Amino acid sequence: MTGDTLPFPAADTLNAPPSWRCIDFVSDLHLHAGLPHTAAALARYLQDTPADAVMILGDLFEAWVGDDMRHTGFEADCTAFLAKAGQRLHLGMMVGNRDFLLGQDMVAACHAHALADPTILNAFGQRVLLTHGDALCLADQAYLRFRSQVRQRAWRDAFLAKPLADRLMVARQMREASAAHQHQQTPDNWADVDEAAAGSWMQTAHTPVLVHGHTHRPETVPFGPPHGTRHVLSDWDFDGAHPRGEVLRFSAQGFERLALSNATS
Repeated sequence: MTGDTLPFPAADTLNAPPSWRCIDFVSDLHLHAGLPHTAAALARYLQDTPADAVMILGDLFEAWVGDDMRHTGFEADCTAFLAKAGQRLHLGMMVGNRDFLLGQDMVAACHAHALADPTILNAFGQRVLLTHGDALCLADQAYLRFRSQVRQRAWRDAFLAKPLADRLMVARQMREASAAHQHQQTPDNWADVDEAAAGSWMQTAHTPVLVHGHTHRPETVPFGPPHGTRHVLSDWDFDGAHPRGEVLRFSAQGFERLALSNATS
C-alpha cells in the first residue's frame, strides 16, 4: 500500500473561536491503574494549563473496552478529573489504537468534544491536520489488518455485547501480548507514518502542517509537501525510571514544544 492507494478519509473541520489564545495537543498517555503518577500528572496539568483547548489525539487509556468502564475504580477517578477539565476548557478527544472503543457516552461524561480522525483545525490563520497516526503506518500490515477488523460496526457491536468482565479479560490478554512484542523492540524499530501517504492527506486537506501521536518518537521536522512540517507528540510516563511527557502548544506565535513542568507556568 502506498500514499496513492490510501484514500483520505472524510475529515471533520474544527474552526477555533477568535477568543482562543492557545491550544494544547497531547497523546499516548496510556492511562491504567498501574500508572498512578501519570494519571495524577494529567489531572494537575488539566487543572492548571492556560490553554483554552486541549486536544487529546488518541490513546488516552491503555485499554478501553466500553464506556461502562467509566463507572468503576481507576477509570471513574479519571472520568471525574476529565469532566472537571471539560467544564472549564474545550476538551477534544480522539480515539487511538488502544482506546478505539471510547464512545459518545464517555465523551459526554467528560463534558468533552469528540474529534474525528482525521480533523482539520483552522486556528490562528493556519490550517492543521490532526490524526492519531496509526492508520498511516503502512509498513505494519499485521496491525492494519487487525485495525480493519475491529473498526467494523459488526465486530464492535458483538464485542460490546459481552459482559464487562469478559471484555476486560480480552483486553488484558491483548495487552500482555503487545507488551511481550514490544519488549523485543524499541520505539525506533516501530513502524513510522508513511510520508507519501501522509503527504497525500496533507495535500488533499490543503494543509502544510501535520500533528500526530502513536509512534512515541517526538520531533518537529520538515515533512510531506514542499514546506510541510510534521509535529510528533510525546507519549507520557511519570511512573517509570525515566519520566517523560510533553505538551505541544499552538498559538498565534506558532508551535512550541513544552516539558510538562513548563506547560502550566
